[in-house]
Amino acid sequence: MLNKNLVEDVLDATLSTGGIFAEVFVEDKLNTSIDMVGGKVESTISGRDYGIGIRIYDGVKSVYGYTNDSSKDNLIKVAKETAAAIQDSKKDLKINLERNHIRNIHNIVVDPKDVSNLDKVNLMKRAYYAAKNYDEVISQVKVRYIDYKQNVLIANSEGLFVEDERVRTRTIINAIASANGEMHSGYFGPGGHIGFEFYEKINIEEYAKEAARTAKTMIRAGICPSGKMPVVIDNGFGGVIFHEACGHGLEATSVAKGTSVFTDKIGEQIASDVVTAIDDGTIPNAWGSQNIDDEGTPMKKNILIENGILKGYLVDKINGKKMNMQSTGSGRRQSYKYSPTSRMTNTYIASGKHSLEEIIESTEYGLYAKYMGGGSVNTATGEFNFAVSEGYIIKDGKIDKPVRGATLIGTGPEILKKIDMVGNNLAHGQGMCGSISGSIPTNVGQPAIRVQSMTVGGRKGDE
Repeated sequence: MLNKNLVEDVLDATLSTGGIFAEVFVEDKLNTSIDMVGGKVESTISGRDYGIGIRIYDGVKSVYGYTNDSSKDNLIKVAKETAAAIQDSKKDLKINLERNHIRNIHNIVVDPKDVSNLDKVNLMKRAYYAAKNYDEVISQVKVRYIDYKQNVLIANSEGLFVEDERVRTRTIINAIASANGEMHSGYFGPGGHIGFEFYEKINIEEYAKEAARTAKTMIRAGICPSGKMPVVIDNGFGGVIFHEACGHGLEATSVAKGTSVFTDKIGEQIASDVVTAIDDGTIPNAWGSQNIDDEGTPMKKNILIENGILKGYLVDKINGKKMNMQSTGSGRRQSYKYSPTSRMTNTYIASGKHSLEEIIESTEYGLYAKYMGGGSVNTATGEFNFAVSEGYIIKDGKIDKPVRGATLIGTGPEILKKIDMVGNNLAHGQGMCGSISGSIPTNVGQPAIRVQSMTVGGRKGDE
């Protein structure tokens, strides 16, 4: 990508005005995106993103610049322009880069770039027809296929010089049911840090049928009643509530500023003692995993909450300096255009001891949220409002009729303390997470959990 001598010169130029740390991030990324609507390809986009980001900081002041011109003259120019924001006495820092070799835990068997677009479209057609032919109530199916190969080089004034390759592939299926002038959708988006062999490991038709089943079930469902009640949230993408309402509050991005509800609470009980929460970027071939983060630090398995006790935060380099903590391998960014900050990878609530059936049977009345949808969160307070994409009323310890229009309302800290049962059916769901360092791939996950009491939005008086 860039040779070591050139990178050393760029780092030296970056530190010419007195900074204490400089970093170069080089990215070369090949992308493919195909959209299918109604069984026909609507658009195909293939492209390459290439560029170099240069970062400098002095104390906790950070400056970032980037360019896609990798000529030496231009890189030195950008480095000095970035450094101009730092005015301090020049430090006598000797930069001597040493190549770091990392252990690759993500085996790629079939590079998606070696697979023809025709084969990718045929995969999409399999998903399309499986969903469309599920039932006559399915009026439309949209399928999106995504893959990319991202090569990165990360070097810094501490001597780091490391390269990594990330290959990801994902297919997103959205089935829409229509009846009586109304529409409802079902959604699945399986993906991984893996090659095209992913589609030999999963059954894409089953995901498509499940999306169609959700849409069909919900278009015929009654309206969800509102009020406070126990809520059972099933596994997989149900973990989006923890991710949004709690996970972001455990990122050093907000903790270091003191704007998180979890600031200065390490060692305190912030959740029920049945809750253990983990962020693990080392799961082989998982959607949110990498060998190293975007600052070159090896990714780790970070225990955030253990038996209800807050054990740690997700920390990047510069926020770690503010907090006097070491990086946890959590520095991530969308591309070379973004400075990194602390972000989640594969974040989940760990398995408990109960089966889903036991949790349902022990709930006399409440809401069963089989699948979660989108929502909104205030990361400073943890307040959230999430839609339930497939829900059912629980009566007398049994799953009863399906209901639609349900929303779950509450705050992350409050909900953590009200979780009284945790299932043994841990699963993960894939998504894209947005923050100040851009949009990045993350897994959310959990087994089924029960929240003792939660505000459910619906329609008052309906049963």
